[in-house]
Formats: sequence, C-alpha cells, structure tokens
Amino acid sequence: MAETELKFPKTKWIDIINPSEDAVDELMSTYNFHELDRDALIESNQTARVDTYEHYLFVVLHFPKYDPKTKRYLTNEFNIFVAKDYLITVRYYASQSLDKLQDQLEKSSKKKGASDISSGTILYQVIDQMLDKVFRSLERFGKDLRQIEKSIFDSRKAISTSLIQEIMIKKRNIITLKHMIKPQIQAIKLLELRTKSMFSDSIEVYFENLDDKVQKIATDIELLQENIESIEGTLKTIFDMETNSTIKYLTIFSAFMLPLTLITSFFGMNIENVPFTDALVYSLMVATTVILFIILGVLRYFKKI
Repeated sequence: MAETELKFPKTKWIDIINPSEDAVDELMSTYNFHELDRDALIESNQTARVDTYEHYLFVVLHFPKYDPKTKRYLTNEFNIFVAKDYLITVRYYASQSLDKLQDQLEKSSKKKGASDISSGTILYQVIDQMLDKVFRSLERFGKDLRQIEKSIFDSRKAISTSLIQEIMIKKRNIITLKHMIKPQIQAIKLLELRTKSMFSDSIEVYFENLDDKVQKIATDIELLQENIESIEGTLKTIFDMETNSTIKYLTIFSAFMLPLTLITSFFGMNIENVPFTDALVYSLMVATTVILFIILGVLRYFKKI
C-alpha cells in the first residue's frame, strides 16, 4: 500500500494505491462513507457510475493498464470520493502520469495561485491525465495495426502462428477497451452535472471537455475495431486463396498421373492380341502420344480457368 497526501488552502488530495481491507475500513470510519462504498472498494470490476450523497460524490471509473508480459490491457479501476474540502482517489496500479500531476500540484501549492485549486479542478486534472494516456495507447495501437498490415502484404511467409496470435490479442484488447470506455460516457455526463451543483458553474466547461474526450476515444475504438476486423477478413481471404491454390496444384498433378496409370493398366492386362504388345517401339510411341494429348488437354483446360 502507498499513500500520498497533498494539502492546499481550500482542499486536500489523498491518493491511495492498493489499500488493504484494514486501510479501507479506517478510511470508511474516518470520513463516514456509506457502507456500500466499502463493497465497491473491496470488490473489483465495478460498473462505472456516479453515486450522489449528501456531502460527497462517489465515482467509479476505469482506465486501461497495459501488461507487457501478456500484451493485454488490464482494468485500472479508480474509486473516487470528492467533496468540497477533499478528494480521495483509490486505485490499484501505479501511474507515471499521476505522479507527474502530483509533482506539478505540489509546486503549485507553494505559489500564490494555490487558493484557486479545488477538489473539482484536481478531479478534472486526474481524469484528463488518464484520458490523455488512453489517447496515447490508442495511437500506439493504430501503429501496431499498420505494422501487422505491412507484415501481411509484404510477404506471405510473415503469416505465421505468432502473427495470428498477435491479431487475436489485439482483437481481445479492442473488446476490453470498448467495454471499459463505453459505460463511462454516461458516467462523465452525470459527473459534469453533479460537479456543477457542488462547485461553481465555471467548472462545467472543464468537464464538458472530458465529455468530448470520452466521446472521441469511443469513436477511435470503433474505428480500430473495424480496422482489426478488416485485417482478420483479409487474412482469411489469403488463407482461402492459398488453400485453393494448393488444391489446384494437387488436381493438376493427379491429372498428369491419370494417363500413366491408364496406359500402365491397359498394357499390363493379361489379354491376348493387345495391339503393339510384340513391338516395344510402337508401344512406347502410342503410349507417349496418348499421354501428350491428355497432358496438353489438361494444360489447356487449367489455363482457361
């Protein structure tokens, strides 16, 4: 567990990372939060929402956390308590973006304009930083998809099991991002209304910006999903073409072998008075002529198709 506390003239920000159950119980007792909020802190995979109480708001948001080992996105859940005189964020993964934000706010707290810092503005900056991080993740995601397209079209030898596995991981990540961001569109809109009533009307403009960003992220995810599905469809088409080509060559090979089998069977029968059986040269000439005619016919047929 790690805890950081920043104090300002009108508010304070407490940031808690991976708290224990005892720490959660202490937090609930200190600030007299509702018991349902404790369940949300303890249990994972909560739905994005904004709960309104008499003196505070409880917000649950989700942001992606990339795991380089599995190459998949994990859900970084943020449980946020916001009131006029405090902001408490509870999360389970570290974030360099928030570390930088804390450094910036700590420097700002020593300046004259520190009195303008409110829990509402800090909440906006926290969400804004995390959404900007999502934008950067989507940009890298798009670059990875373009690299996969290049691998597919540059050389068919690049189409391997590892490439197929990478495409499936990307497809799974897109679904994870979609399920993570889509419910937050309504949550951010509701948060905009609640913060407007809790703080001054001037903060509404900031949360309108967050609403626009979430909408843009959702649109970008839809486009990336269409792109990965297009890549998957292209890959299936290439596999079908290769399968058809293999079947075609096998058919041609079988067609070439049929005349040989026919001639061998004909002259190998135990039948008397078969033409040219007494003359080896004539037998070879007849067999060769028949084989050539059949082969030329097969080649002409496959050339047309």
